[in-house]
Amino acid sequence: MKYTLAFDVYGTLINTSGVYTSLEKMIGNKAKPVMDTWRNKQLEYSFRRGLMNKFVDFSVCTKNALDYSCQLFKVNLSDAQKNALLNEYKVLPSYPDVKKGLQQLKNQEHKLYAFSNGSATAVSNLLINAEIIDFFDGVVSVEAIKMFKPSPKVYEYFNKKTNSNKSDSWLISSNPFDVIGAASYGIKTAWVQRTQELIFDPWGIEPTTIINSMEELSTKLK
Repeated sequence: MKYTLAFDVYGTLINTSGVYTSLEKMIGNKAKPVMDTWRNKQLEYSFRRGLMNKFVDFSVCTKNALDYSCQLFKVNLSDAQKNALLNEYKVLPSYPDVKKGLQQLKNQEHKLYAFSNGSATAVSNLLINAEIIDFFDGVVSVEAIKMFKPSPKVYEYFNKKTNSNKSDSWLISSNPFDVIGAASYGIKTAWVQRTQELIFDPWGIEPTTIINSMEELSTKLK
């Protein structure tokens, strides 16, 4: 069977830890906690704005989260340094397994879409820089409906935008909140567990399959 595959971008295809080297040069041993807090707050802010019906571009959540992280860890970055980090976030690399995994799926003639909380322009530029844009049939961004994942409206919008339905769709993500959101909506899901230390939220809503590398996905679709 040929499926329509929705790939989360940040943290799934694209390595958001790519800013670590730059952070380490700027702030030394505070780089790891600042980076982790930055990512967690970025997601938290999108959730909160979604619940409040106060949608903004995802880049605003990213900037606000960086400001928070700097305040929390008492890191005094200049505006120029913050802008450099935010610009670097636009050109992050893909994980090493991504290209081969996507090629395998294209060879199986599935439809591949990048599906993100980020704007279509930001996501497209990110995929171009990572040299994986050509694997995709399109980019689906939440900006059109002004709502963030994991709202069921977002997954419904994906199906409408790609002319697909629940029975022939998969969501592939390393983010448990995204997987649980898609599963609750009613589509199949693959959780990308890149390290054994990562824990899936114990809500009793499980992914259809678990993979450790994108190269495994082509053998798990069913």
